[in-house]
Amino acid sequence: MNLTLLIPAKKESESLPKVLKELNKFDLKTLIVLESKDKETIDTITYDNCEILIQKGRGYGNALIEGINNINTKYFCIFNADGSFDPSEIENMYKIADNNNYDLVFGSRYEKNAGSDDDTIITWLGNKVFSFFGKFFFSLPISDILYTFVLGNTKKTKMLNLKGQDFTFCVELPIKAQRNNYKLISTSAMERSRIAGKKKVNAFKDGFLILLAMIKLFLKN
Repeated sequence: MNLTLLIPAKKESESLPKVLKELNKFDLKTLIVLESKDKETIDTITYDNCEILIQKGRGYGNALIEGINNINTKYFCIFNADGSFDPSEIENMYKIADNNNYDLVFGSRYEKNAGSDDDTIITWLGNKVFSFFGKFFFSLPISDILYTFVLGNTKKTKMLNLKGQDFTFCVELPIKAQRNNYKLISTSAMERSRIAGKKKVNAFKDGFLILLAMIKLFLKN
């Protein structure tokens, strides 16, 4: 596969080694984005297929933007370092993109035969609300806007000039892609429970920032 896995791995020293061990079975090129001060996580990386990118900025979105800008394969795939994504689903996402010329394929927990072992009532409701906003205000053809298990065309994603430095990246990516007439699609994905550590997302704080980002993007239309 002409693909690079993009793994933002801030403070994931407990889970990352197990994730990389599982990924090693699939022989995929991997780019891991880390802060230079996160020595504990950096020291856990021992697999040959892994390239480390030291993040210059800060934040989840910044890590993804810097990562995408440093990838040269035709496709990239955002992949969590906490074990919640299933690597066996990547091949199907790749085929959907490569065989049908989709620019972005979004894993979704709310398609048929999908689900989540990690959703709470708050995160479920938040995802449903923001996904509805995405469909109603931006005509997004995706069912899980906040789930960043995404496989995309690297060159075309770079052209979007993404700016979101935090979790607002999750909505900026599909909205800007839709406005540029890119082909988007959702496909079934099963979210597993994280292996270790704590979630980086604050449902209320980050939810408010995401809402503001969507309002700003709507007003710029």
